Amino acid sequence: MERNKSLVARLNSVNEYEQQAIPANKLKGWKSFLGTYAGEHTAGTEFVIGPLFVAHGASAIDLVTGLIFGNILAVLSWAFLTAKIAVKTRVTLYYLLEQIAGKRFTLIYNLINAGLFCFLAGSMIAVAATAVGIPFDMAMPQLTDIYPNNLGWVLTVFTVGTITTIIAMFGFEQVSKFAMVAAPWMIMVFIAAALAVLPRLGVTDLGSFWSVAESTIWTGVPLEGQSKFGFWHILFFAWFCNMAMHIGMADLSLLRYAKKWQYGFSSATGVFLGHFIAWIASGILYSLFLIESEGSLTFAPGPIAYSAVGVAGAICVVVAGWTTANPTLYRAGLAIQSINPQWKTWKVTLFVGLFTTIAACFPALVMMLLEFVALYGLILMPIGAVIFIDVYLLERMGLKSNYAAVSGSSLNGSVAVTWLVTLAFCLLLNLVVGIEIFFLGLPGWFVAVLVYVLASKINQRK
Repeated sequence: MERNKSLVARLNSVNEYEQQAIPANKLKGWKSFLGTYAGEHTAGTEFVIGPLFVAHGASAIDLVTGLIFGNILAVLSWAFLTAKIAVKTRVTLYYLLEQIAGKRFTLIYNLINAGLFCFLAGSMIAVAATAVGIPFDMAMPQLTDIYPNNLGWVLTVFTVGTITTIIAMFGFEQVSKFAMVAAPWMIMVFIAAALAVLPRLGVTDLGSFWSVAESTIWTGVPLEGQSKFGFWHILFFAWFCNMAMHIGMADLSLLRYAKKWQYGFSSATGVFLGHFIAWIASGILYSLFLIESEGSLTFAPGPIAYSAVGVAGAICVVVAGWTTANPTLYRAGLAIQSINPQWKTWKVTLFVGLFTTIAACFPALVMMLLEFVALYGLILMPIGAVIFIDVYLLERMGLKSNYAAVSGSSLNGSVAVTWLVTLAFCLLLNLVVGIEIFFLGLPGWFVAVLVYVLASKINQRK
């Protein structure tokens, strides 16, 4: 009993400063962010996204050049947009948005945001579960599966989800420590696994790699039923796959701990280790899996990694799933907790973890990850544009920033109009013009900026 009381007391003592600026003595050095970003983005999603480039027929040259330029744009977005505002305000996204948009709008936004975070974390729990289930000869999800197909899958998902939730309950510091320990080992396994299987694909020396990459791995020919990806698809996907975190400002909640805004460049460890090396490595593994399984419909990262390098590959999939799910659950907990500051963050995270684990039982979260990631970023993108304009431009234009707090309003209509008009515009581009979802974020951001400025002028004039 005393032990249980001690655990609860420790959890209750976790203070994430949800409703106030981070004190100076709690700020973190660059190492915390290098580890967090490397761990989060060298992660379970890499075992899904890398193979999808193979399935969508990306050519080798389009893949390499698209990833280089797209990842550079992502790092610049983290540093110059998110990190600068995070260090300037020192508060969470949710608290800042409440000052700008009002409590009623923030309530709706937080529920949607938390739900999206939960689904993303759930997909990573499912990825880890595909590896945990290997020793038990568990039936793996197929490309066409939407619902759980066996009891063993559900039990395995709940085991992985429990561990992930416990880590997230202890706050940012524990999430950061876990990532710093796991990240260096994970990227080494990704690299070693890819190098180990190259001879089985026909690579006999360094000079033969590129010819094999073009003819066997990234052939430029999509699998049956898959659309064709070119250079621009890859560039915009690499830039916008984490749009919710940088352009959408979700990482204000993490980067508010940074001593300097330049720590936003720490995201380079994540995107170039994870979204470059790991996507390439997992694509190599999947190409071998397709060849040796003769086109199996199984799309389970655990067996793919295990078939290539054995137990080390399976363990890497488990840890990779955790290092993405942990900070994602942390963000989801903050989103829900901000609805009622009296709720203890760890209790909210426990509830969110349960919801996430139930969602993870559905394999469709993994099978449709590409579409989900694009939609997820697009939904949250307009709010990032609102925050950017509110922090940097409104007062220079003679308007009030943090308008909801200043006016005492519970709903800033300018923000609501901006969100709805921007998403309607993006939907119109998609359905009528035929622009794919991967490209909608860029024009959508400029529309959001324009609408928010005009709406704020009209609203504040009243």
